[in-house]
Amino acid sequence: MNTAAALRSTYRSTFRRQIPISSCLFNPHQPVRHVSTGTTSAPPSAEPTPARLDHPTKAKRRTPLSEEQQRFLDSALRVNQAGELAATLIYAAQTPPIVKAHPHLRPLMQHMHAQEAGHLATFNALLARHRVRPTAMYPVWKVAATALGWGTAMLGREAAMACTEAVETEIGTHYNGQVRELLAWLRAMEDKGEGLEEDEELQELVKTLKRIRDEELEHLDTAVGEDAKKAEGYAALNWVVRGGCRGAIWISERV
Repeated sequence: MNTAAALRSTYRSTFRRQIPISSCLFNPHQPVRHVSTGTTSAPPSAEPTPARLDHPTKAKRRTPLSEEQQRFLDSALRVNQAGELAATLIYAAQTPPIVKAHPHLRPLMQHMHAQEAGHLATFNALLARHRVRPTAMYPVWKVAATALGWGTAMLGREAAMACTEAVETEIGTHYNGQVRELLAWLRAMEDKGEGLEEDEELQELVKTLKRIRDEELEHLDTAVGEDAKKAEGYAALNWVVRGGCRGAIWISERV
């Protein structure tokens, strides 16, 4: 089983168990917080979901979110936007040297870059709509991502693909956590009869995160197929890049 398939399997098996919801209970005394993607999502993947998630009805009202849930969404949107910015810049920096050495990879590199640019546009729009500030580390991540992309590309095709594998592994795991959390909210709302069917905006956000996650995992599969694991010093490179991603995620969620 490859890494991307393992991530999907882990996500699904986790959802067969009971998910604690004590941290995401509905609070009617908090101000209303609307969640909207403003994008058209592809059909959701076949995963365990609340009973009515795949058949949303026209929204008649919005379910208020607790202060803790609002903080989670702010943090999630902020770190997702930072991550997609980094991914876009990594591919932008990798593409010229990789394509120069391996012209046949031009369509592949352009395809992956275009998908990352689309993800970035989605989260840029969400940050603007919900008035969430970008991470204060934005300038640092721009330089770091460009350097990582260029540096791994200069080490060769295998190293560039090893970088992609490491980054997409962490991103896929991160998106899985967000999807699990939001589905737990929807299940709690459904169990308490608090209007799951009306909360169409939250459902659309879940679908968008699933779509983007699946596209990131496709990049992971592609990188493995392009000999990522044959990179010189693969284990060390994988460890450094994944550790850097986890650190950047942790910081961006908070700063």
